[in-house]
Amino acid sequence: MASLVKGVYVLKDDHRRHRQGSEALAPPWWESFNFKLMHSLMDDGDSSIFGAVYEYIPVSNNFHDLKRAPKYVVAFRGTSRKQDTVLGDILLDIGVLVNTLHRSLRFKKAAQAVRKTFSEEGASRSNIWLAGHSLCASIAMLAGKTMAKEGIFLESYLYNPPFVAAPIKLIGSMTVRRVIHGACTLFTVGLTVVLQNNEERQQSEDLFTAISPWVPNLFLHPNDVICSGYIGYFEHRERMESIGGGVLGNLATRYSWQGLFMNATFGQEYWPEEKSHLIPSACVTTSSDPRPHKLSQWFTDDSVSGPTLYRY
Repeated sequence: MASLVKGVYVLKDDHRRHRQGSEALAPPWWESFNFKLMHSLMDDGDSSIFGAVYEYIPVSNNFHDLKRAPKYVVAFRGTSRKQDTVLGDILLDIGVLVNTLHRSLRFKKAAQAVRKTFSEEGASRSNIWLAGHSLCASIAMLAGKTMAKEGIFLESYLYNPPFVAAPIKLIGSMTVRRVIHGACTLFTVGLTVVLQNNEERQQSEDLFTAISPWVPNLFLHPNDVICSGYIGYFEHRERMESIGGGVLGNLATRYSWQGLFMNATFGQEYWPEEKSHLIPSACVTTSSDPRPHKLSQWFTDDSVSGPTLYRY
């Protein structure tokens, strides 16, 4: 899956540099795993390729391989530093930070591609997978979360997805981390009680419960400020459960105090209280590779540990 995502990065560069045919560098990234490119997804703003839909072409009739392999994979690249795309990518990064990703044209096109693949290509929930790295791991996550709300749980592989919060995991002292997590939990719970009525809190609980069977695979690095927050996010909820504070932990999992505050200040129309990066369940794999945010750390399992399953 990581190689298919890498294929989108290289496909974008092939398109930018007009490399075609034998000069194209992207095909080996998917052909090595017996996939073919069905079509690419292009950003209408900067005309850059940000995603691709692949189809798996089996080379044998091995029942085990055919049963496990997906039929289709929809993959998305992350932020590119190339001059022709960096502005559009940065604006999308800002959209992740301010919780407006769902309004972006790139997400809408991505969600449309996922839905079209699911409905028109004869795919089922068990044979269409999602994959993304960094910025567009957020897009893949939001697409998967959107489908999960409809009871369609797509297998997902999300590499270094952004967690929009202070990188508490990078604090050296575990005691200090736990104190900060506890304080944030109490503050979030307090804001929730003040700003939401029982019906609104129940709706949030019902939503998380409904999508909890969706268990995306998160690939995280403890030293990556972009994604490391997910590690503390799930570990703290488990710790709260172990000390009898599961209700508070679950409530804090569904909300962020920043989202509650901004929603109360600007209103639901401008700042939705539901944060796109907050999810109920996940299978977390971590890495100790010295390149904390590089997609290439996931090409081998040399530095990988886990996975750890967290269920809501």
